[in-house]
Amino acid sequence: MLEHFCESYSDLSGPILCPVLGSIIPLFIPNSRIRPIRLIGLCASLITFLYSPVPRIQFDPSTAKSQFVESLRWLPYENINLNLGIDGLSFFFVILTTFLIPICILVGWSGMRSYGKEYITASLIREFLMIAVFRMLDPLLFYVLPESVLIPMFIIIGVWGSRQRKIKAAYQFFLYTLLGSVFMLLAILLILFQTGTADLQISLTTEFSERRQIFLWIASFAAFAVKVPMVPVHIWLPEAHVEAPTAGSVILAGIPSKLGTHGFLRFSIPMFPEATLCSTPFIYTPSAIAIIYTSLTTSRQIDLKKIIAYSSVAHMNLVTIGMFSPNIQGIGGSIPPMLSHGLVPSALFLCVGVLYDRHKTRLVRYYGGLVSTMPNLSTISFSSTLANMSSPGTSSFIGEFPISVGAFQRNSLVATLAALGMILGAAYSLWLYNRVVSGNLKADFLHKFSDPNGREVSIFIPFLVGVVRMGVHPKVFPDRMHTYVSNLVQHGKFN
Repeated sequence: MLEHFCESYSDLSGPILCPVLGSIIPLFIPNSRIRPIRLIGLCASLITFLYSPVPRIQFDPSTAKSQFVESLRWLPYENINLNLGIDGLSFFFVILTTFLIPICILVGWSGMRSYGKEYITASLIREFLMIAVFRMLDPLLFYVLPESVLIPMFIIIGVWGSRQRKIKAAYQFFLYTLLGSVFMLLAILLILFQTGTADLQISLTTEFSERRQIFLWIASFAAFAVKVPMVPVHIWLPEAHVEAPTAGSVILAGIPSKLGTHGFLRFSIPMFPEATLCSTPFIYTPSAIAIIYTSLTTSRQIDLKKIIAYSSVAHMNLVTIGMFSPNIQGIGGSIPPMLSHGLVPSALFLCVGVLYDRHKTRLVRYYGGLVSTMPNLSTISFSSTLANMSSPGTSSFIGEFPISVGAFQRNSLVATLAALGMILGAAYSLWLYNRVVSGNLKADFLHKFSDPNGREVSIFIPFLVGVVRMGVHPKVFPDRMHTYVSNLVQHGKFN
């Protein structure tokens, strides 16, 4: 039994076990020794990040099947096993997750003085759960793990949030996402009843009747739409961002929304292709409305975090348009913006965090003329703003252009509305940057001026490098994902 257990854990499960061990060790260290606790958490997250690209060495991009598949008997009497694998879709999401967690630990390095041990433990458990979600090939655990991610996120918002409304925001975040997923559980139980197995790869080859497909698709849509989030179930996101600490906002922007889009691409679209085709107008309409609505709403916000949060909703609804444009351009183009969305809004939230640490306010009206007092932060903010505008040469551009092409092939009106949303996005991004960085310095409200220190600059650099790297040399993404996307389109007979 022990030999079988050891053989089951190789290259793929190493990044899952490392954060687990890193979260357990600090529990045996006294709270007074906070520095060793932080170092253990940072080292565990860095080792996980360095280890996550290892499967790339032997990864075969010519096949759409899951690779490095590992299986562990979990509930054998119910034919439910712990199956792990990786393919062209999950590969980059795992790297994004392991990239963001060390950043979150560094962001909270000096700010999380209270309950520092608990913060490190919650961060590493969250990393373990998110990596497991992207590599999971078991439908039942594919439901359990994303809901488990809610627990450490709920704790981080509720304990280390910045305002008095943090408890309300934490409960709102938890209940919205949890209640939406109840229908997903019913769908998975029905799938297990029909297929007789909890192997996702077998479930993907099972043919469901059209009526059952529609029912299962609606049930899964209720779960994934809240996580994206799509309008009108997006209310929890701006509130959660406003109340969360900076590190919480970084991870909220980077990963939880990808659990929804990843769920669509992994579960709903390939398993229920007929229902997906039928539901395309149902997706297009709220997504197009959401892009325009949230873009206009963004221009009316006075809180810096809410501006970025609503902008984030607009970008993710553009991704849903691409995912449900049943062609290679739309589906393939929707994946790079998901990865870019893990970098660009996160960098913007970090900029807001730097300002809040110094001035203790996020209201736009108190800021102006920062280019003369914080030139380095102004430069970093400008680079992040260009990426948020989807400027050529940045990570956002390489996906949003193919999405527009794919959507135009399906519905020219939706593509036009999406393009209008991009224009509005550029408008409010430039307005916000000009309002905060340019103009007259408001010395009556702001007193402490200091550019980002060495630790803060070192946090920004990986984001800026990633944004430029994706924008200038994006070839690595279609090389890894093209076979998976082509198989998805062919399997669904979308073309």
